[in-house]
Amino acid sequence: MVALATIQVVDWLTATPEVGPFRSSGDQLAYRSAYDEALAIMPTPTRVHHVTTSFGVVRAYEWAAPDATGAPVALLPGRGSGVPMWSENLPRLLEGRILYAFDALGDAGLSAQTAPLVSVADQAQWDRRDAGGARHRARPRGGALLRGCERDGAGGAPPRPGRHLDPARARLRPGLAPASVLGWPAVASLPFLPQGWRDAAVARIAGEDPAGVTSDDPVARMITRGATGYSATLPTPTPPSDDDLRGLAMPVYVALADGSPITGGTASLARAELLPHAQVRVWPDTTHSLPMQVADPLAAELHPFWGAHDG
Repeated sequence: MVALATIQVVDWLTATPEVGPFRSSGDQLAYRSAYDEALAIMPTPTRVHHVTTSFGVVRAYEWAAPDATGAPVALLPGRGSGVPMWSENLPRLLEGRILYAFDALGDAGLSAQTAPLVSVADQAQWDRRDAGGARHRARPRGGALLRGCERDGAGGAPPRPGRHLDPARARLRPGLAPASVLGWPAVASLPFLPQGWRDAAVARIAGEDPAGVTSDDPVARMITRGATGYSATLPTPTPPSDDDLRGLAMPVYVALADGSPITGGTASLARAELLPHAQVRVWPDTTHSLPMQVADPLAAELHPFWGAHDG
């Protein structure tokens, strides 16, 4: 499996307050083809929502288990991916729950951004107040549990109970990623380079072997096309300070991949443990694609964690 998502360093450094585009029509068509193919192998959604927000229309999918009793779970995708990235995880996560998954505004996916996201507060607004309307319109329930990959945890994101936090965007790793990693986003984002080179760069960022990249997996193709073909123009989040992390009162589950050059596994452990109500685990033999690589055992840990914070 190629990278779950890419921290697009070049885009962050050069971003302007605009609406992000695909780099070419070919990139967009290739992404959409892989997206549709990957979505088709997932369980059929119970409902599909199109939620109008201050920054565009959010495409949201709902899956409702017949025996759903716990609080609903909202799934946010990693950078450059989309809802179908959850194809490996969704069947297990759906047990006894209602799941909402949506494509992020300002990124690859089927949501339609119409206004710039100038600040991190803008990103939190469509997530919390606007896109959150999907679950409230569908079911008159209380707050949702939140599971995010990479983008979740950015400064200004709304606190929610039972949160699953991916450490890439929360900047749990002290300092920058290794210099050997920082040059690969430039390779991935240059449209005139052969697609194979760009795909290999995405794998390098994730700490994976480029030789393992395969065109047979539609999710892998969707993520590489999203990561290499979409030019995000999103604000750069401010890394939380140690005091910021200590001040987060909500329960948080933190999954750290030991083979991710972005988070560094144990390199992020000390900062993650600053969270006062955190359950932290470093998963062995995993890369930045951790959720897909350990889908079943991760779900086995998340269900009791979520259950402890329902209501």
